[in-house]
Amino acid sequence: MEGWDEGGVRARIREMAAGDPGRERFGAETHRYELTPALPEMEIRAFEEAHGINLPLEYRSFVAQVGNGPAGPGHGLMPLTVLRTEAGEEWAVDGEWEEDRLPGRLVEPFPLTEPLPGRISALIDELTRGTLMLAEEGCGIYIRLILNGPRAGEVWCIDPDWGGFVPVSRGFHAWYTEWLQQP
Repeated sequence: MEGWDEGGVRARIREMAAGDPGRERFGAETHRYELTPALPEMEIRAFEEAHGINLPLEYRSFVAQVGNGPAGPGHGLMPLTVLRTEAGEEWAVDGEWEEDRLPGRLVEPFPLTEPLPGRISALIDELTRGTLMLAEEGCGIYIRLILNGPRAGEVWCIDPDWGGFVPVSRGFHAWYTEWLQQP
C-alpha cells in the first residue's frame, strides 16, 4: 500500500483551489477545496468497534493521516464520524450517510461478487450493505467503499438508473489520487 503525504495532499488541494477561484470544477462549490483535520486514532477505532468492522487500510490511513473530508471527488468526501455541517441544508446524501451508520449495516457481507451493470431493479439498500458511502456524484449516484469480502477495499459507483453498481477503482488511494491529479 502506498502511504499518504499529508503536506503534499494539502498543497495540491491549495493549487487546485488557486486554479479554480470561481469554483467551476464539478463539486468545488460543495467541498470548497477544504480539508478538515485528520481524525484521532481513538475516534477511528471507536467507529470500527461500534460497527464491528476494520476499515480498509488505504481509507483508514487517509482519515488518520490527512483529513476527514470534504475536499475530494464528486461533491466531496463524506466525513467518517460526524455528519457535514452545511448551514441549514438537508441533502439526500445526508440520509445515505446516516443509513450507513445504522447498527449492523456496515458489518454485513457485501452481496456482490461481480459488477452489476445497467439499470438496477433490486433494492438498493440490499446491494449497499457492507459498503461505506464516500462521495455523491449527484442524481442519486454514489461512490461507495467495499468493506468486506473478496472485493474489500475497492471503490464502486452505484448509479441505479443507468450505470448499475460497478467498480471504479482498485482502492481508495488510487481513486483519491486520480482526483488530485486532474488538471
